[in-house]
Amino acid sequence: MFLVFLGAPGAGKGTQAAVISRKLGLAHIASGDLFRQSAEKGTELGKSVKAYMDKGVLVPDEVTIQLISERLDEPDCKSGCVFDGFPRTIEQAKALDKMLTGRGWTIDKAIYIEVPEEELLKRLGGRWICRKCQTPYHEVTSPPKSPGKCDKCGGELYQRSDDNEETVKERLKVYFAQTMPVLDYYRAESKLVTVDGKLGIKEVSEEIIGILGPESVKD
Repeated sequence: MFLVFLGAPGAGKGTQAAVISRKLGLAHIASGDLFRQSAEKGTELGKSVKAYMDKGVLVPDEVTIQLISERLDEPDCKSGCVFDGFPRTIEQAKALDKMLTGRGWTIDKAIYIEVPEEELLKRLGGRWICRKCQTPYHEVTSPPKSPGKCDKCGGELYQRSDDNEETVKERLKVYFAQTMPVLDYYRAESKLVTVDGKLGIKEVSEEIIGILGPESVKD
């Protein structure tokens, strides 16, 4: 099974992608993780990725697509995977279809976690991230056990400078401008399903499993 998770910043798609990939026994392909891992490896492609990340600009489609293609060749992807943070644009969605088709695979479902803008603003405003392992926290919905300290690695938590309201609004504007065509793309293929992201983490997971079929669960 091959799944795409879509959702605005703060919608919880990364959390749900991790939960569902574990429950279904699928590889979890998160574009942000791929960027960091590639940069750490120091290959020519990794150096290119690091240069874009250091500048604080988006990694170009052709580089992202190459990273995804290399990841799909790894053994754990043969039984399926969950795409998290990719595709972001219609061009990436078409490229993903081409990569999968070339391997005899196809996207089964594109799951859109829908959350109203006012709720996204509230969630993003209280977000904190670990400097060391990038684990996200929220001061209301998922606070750390010790203030300012990561539960997993003990790293320092910080709040991104772009998590102020005006910047968040602009990020959401850019996201929706880019992603609405992607939603339309999967809707036209009858693969798009929308989930209510206002629910709790467990409830959202249960709704997604209900859509995919309880028989798909591995654990």
